[in-house]
Amino acid sequence: MTAQPTYPAAPELAVTRWFNAETHPTLADLRGEVVVIEAFQMLCPGCVSHGLPQAQRIQHAFGDDVTVLGLHAVFEHHDAMTPVALEAFLHEYRIGFPVGVDAYEPGIPLPITMRRYQLRGTPSLIAIDRAGRLRLNAFGQVDDLAVGAILARLIDEPRGGPETDCDPEIGCPAPAPESTP
Repeated sequence: MTAQPTYPAAPELAVTRWFNAETHPTLADLRGEVVVIEAFQMLCPGCVSHGLPQAQRIQHAFGDDVTVLGLHAVFEHHDAMTPVALEAFLHEYRIGFPVGVDAYEPGIPLPITMRRYQLRGTPSLIAIDRAGRLRLNAFGQVDDLAVGAILARLIDEPRGGPETDCDPEIGCPAPAPESTP
C-alpha cells in the first residue's frame, strides 16, 4: 500500500490593502473553495505577459469553481510600485479579481506572504485545495494545460464533511451499507 500524499497547510496572506474587493478575503474565509493566487509585480515582464493573463483565463474558464486572487509582492523598485500606481495598473489591464498588496517588514527585502510561501520570484502561481492545503507553488511560466488539469482535479475533490478521509489521488471510501431490520 502506498502512503497517501500529504500537503502542507497554506499560510495565511499578509495583506496591507485590497483592490477589487468589498471585503478583505482571508484563506480561512475561503476554506471549502479552490483558490488560485497569482503573485506578481506590475513591472515584471513575465507577470504582465504571462502570469496575469493566465490568472484572467483561469477566472474566465473556471468561473465560480475557482476563486482567483492576485498578490502584488513587491521586492524591488518599491518607489515605483505604489498602491496608487497599482490601482491605475489594475484598471488599465482590466484585472477584475481581488488583488492584495503583500505586507512587508522594514529592513527585510522580501514581503511577508512571499516569505511564508517561499516564493522564488514573480510570477508565481499558487493553488490551494478546499481543505486549505497548498497543492501548487510554481515559479515562472506554467503551461495552461497543466494548470487546468490540476485545477480540474482540485474542483472534483469533495467539499469536506464526512469525506475528510478522502485521498486526493484515489477518492473517497464508499459508505458502509445500512443494515435492514
